[in-house]
Amino acid sequence: MKTLDAFMKAFAAVGGEKSILSNREIAHLVVSGSTILSASEVEGLEVKTEKIPSGISAKVRIAEGIRLKNPVHLCFGILHKKGTQRIKMDVRLERDSAAHFIAHCIFPDAEKVRHIMDAVVDIGSGAELRYSEAHYHGPYGGIEVIPKALVRIGEKGRYLADFTLTKGRVGKLGIDYTVEAGKNAVTELTARVFGHGNDDIRIKEKIILSGENSRGLIKTRVALENDSSAVVTGITEGNAKGARGHVDCLEIVKDNAVAKAIPIVNVTNPLAKVTHEAAIGSVDKKQLETLMAHGLTPEEAVDIIVRGILR
Repeated sequence: MKTLDAFMKAFAAVGGEKSILSNREIAHLVVSGSTILSASEVEGLEVKTEKIPSGISAKVRIAEGIRLKNPVHLCFGILHKKGTQRIKMDVRLERDSAAHFIAHCIFPDAEKVRHIMDAVVDIGSGAELRYSEAHYHGPYGGIEVIPKALVRIGEKGRYLADFTLTKGRVGKLGIDYTVEAGKNAVTELTARVFGHGNDDIRIKEKIILSGENSRGLIKTRVALENDSSAVVTGITEGNAKGARGHVDCLEIVKDNAVAKAIPIVNVTNPLAKVTHEAAIGSVDKKQLETLMAHGLTPEEAVDIIVRGILR
């Protein structure tokens, strides 16, 4: 109980609602290291968990036709300065089901921590999954985060994912996501990351538009300062009639930070269309001058501009 209290205290400190544990209409899973501290299900949602070395494995199923009215909260983290957490997720949404997963990943004192996520997601015909993932890593930068996901979307399915890491140090981040969209399926991948110190950011996201009239968007916003660095790779393949995809990457740098954007588009069907845009630059001078004219210091003005980009 003490560990759960400490974990939820850290969760509340980054804006989480502790009340989710007592609300029987809200499903949740709270994992500290390899220990499941709390879990609950709701009708239509099935979660089976088991321990694996340094972590847990979870099989999640949303039954056919079930559309969960409340988000499912997933809380992962390590409160100690050192450790490894492995999360293996197998998620299945059956036909015409819908769910919103909110994942909170909390590492407030990480000095030498590894967090490894490996997920396989199957979204059935007409099903929809929204997945929101927010990280807090503390001030030390001693963490390595390695999330990997393979997502398959059935006909008329939807997958909307949002990754946010703008509080605390990033440390080392290595995102590797691949999404395959079937006929009339839609997917949107959004990532927002703010690097400081010597943070090292690597983001690779790939959308394969395999079905007719499928749609895909990769949107990445990265801000860098101090000696941090980032390499962002967005890949979209248009392999079917009527497929439409777009890659949109914006990176802002200051100090000695270094950014690299690699948009890759590949079209194998003459009736598919994929576009891309990538921009890397410093803070807009005109915006900076406007904010300073209203009494802000240069540092305050830069902070507002950067935070606006990361919204």
